[in-house]
Amino acid sequence: MTIAIIVGIVLAIIGTVAGFMIGKNSQKSVNDLIESEATKRAETIKADALKEGERIKKEKMLESKEYYLQEKAKHEAAVQERNAKVIEKEQKANQLQNSLNSKLENSNRKEKEIDELKAGLEKQMQIVSTRKEQLDKSHDEMVKMLEKVSGLPKEEAKSQLIASMKKDAETEAMSSIKAIMDEAKVNANKEAKKIVIQTIQRTAAEHTIENTVSVFNLESDEQKGQIIGREGRNIRAIEALTGCEIVVDDTPEAILISGFDPIRREITRLALQRLTADGRIHPARIEEVIEKTKKQLEDHIREIGERTVIDMGVQGLHPELVRYVGRMRFRSSYGQNLLQHSREVANLCATMASELGLTPKLAKRAGLLHDIGKVPDEESELSHALLGAKLCEKYGEHPAIVNAVGAHHDEMEMKFVISPIIQACDAISGARPGARREMMEGYIKRIADLENLAISYDGVDKAYAIQAGRELRVIVESDKVTDKRAEELSFEIAKKIQDEMTYPGQIKVTVIREKRAVSVAR
Repeated sequence: MTIAIIVGIVLAIIGTVAGFMIGKNSQKSVNDLIESEATKRAETIKADALKEGERIKKEKMLESKEYYLQEKAKHEAAVQERNAKVIEKEQKANQLQNSLNSKLENSNRKEKEIDELKAGLEKQMQIVSTRKEQLDKSHDEMVKMLEKVSGLPKEEAKSQLIASMKKDAETEAMSSIKAIMDEAKVNANKEAKKIVIQTIQRTAAEHTIENTVSVFNLESDEQKGQIIGREGRNIRAIEALTGCEIVVDDTPEAILISGFDPIRREITRLALQRLTADGRIHPARIEEVIEKTKKQLEDHIREIGERTVIDMGVQGLHPELVRYVGRMRFRSSYGQNLLQHSREVANLCATMASELGLTPKLAKRAGLLHDIGKVPDEESELSHALLGAKLCEKYGEHPAIVNAVGAHHDEMEMKFVISPIIQACDAISGARPGARREMMEGYIKRIADLENLAISYDGVDKAYAIQAGRELRVIVESDKVTDKRAEELSFEIAKKIQDEMTYPGQIKVTVIREKRAVSVAR
């Protein structure tokens, strides 16, 4: 409606302006005609505007009504949902209340039952108390009657009865213990032999012998001169840096590397291999190559230790102990490779422990580490068993393993079951045919020399070398040797053995002085 009025006003203004432009002196009829036309046009536009306004008003009313109905539907849905939740919560609350009422009823019923039981127990306790008083009274009467009949007081009769029963029990116990011990000895010997035989049969071992000499092959004899060097400077440098002796003789295309330390021999061999392949052999180059070889061999030793530990299934071993295991590859005992010996002992220990119902993993671990004291970085005054126990304790091994390592040559007291197993398996591995290089004649000669050395002292009656020559027991005459002299004698014999004999490991000297008093009854 407003638009139509504005349009009419605009048309009127236009008409007025047009009339004004035509001229003031135009005819009145023209103005009237234009005015009447503009009026009609304005009324028409006004009518159209009114119709348009009514149509828009109806559309807006319809839209408002539709929006109202939508909002009303949403509100009703929300109200229904809220009502449903309220009803659900009311149902849960009713169920909970019913459950609590039921539990309360059960609790009241149980309390009532407990009260009834309590009352019954109190009655029973009263009855028991009455009967106890009656029994005590009867007991006192019986005791008085027995004292009157036996003529002994109660305590004395009791002590005599206890002593008699104790004596009978001790006699029966001693006879039973003796029978059990005899039977256990017979069965133990059979079972021990059976377990040892089964263990040996189930373990396959290689027959290997380690030497103290390595042979290094050359491509030609001309390389011997290069290795020797001008005035022997090269060979002297190699020997000084490695600690091994290089023997160059008439053997074609070969030289000998001699040394008691297999690691040094291996370093020498690898260094010579590099030097001959390179061709540049002089003291500076020799020193450089030997240093590199030492580092590479150390890495190789760790790799051997890690591979051995994985192969044996031993887990959680300290890195230093793993390195010591790798060093055992380059150590031998009586010609028997120490790593192979330790692996063999570990397998024997695991098998024997399984046969005895013990833990195989613990026994295998102790068997692998039992000779770890033979490969220390520095020399020690301790025996290899005690040093090995010290190393195992230092690197956090189980107390049973520490004791087994230290006691496998009877240098510590055996406190765990696996300790004698390690000792037995070590003896089995070392005693099997072909394991060690020492010949019977040399072994017997060393034993005889030990005994003869001890017998040469005054006052010595007998001497016995036991434990494969690891211990010397000397029996002296008590009337010629005093206790103080016995102590001095053990020290002197040990010192003489150390100065005059060559032997592996250590030898324990025990001097025994026995005083016997004998009388004859006639």
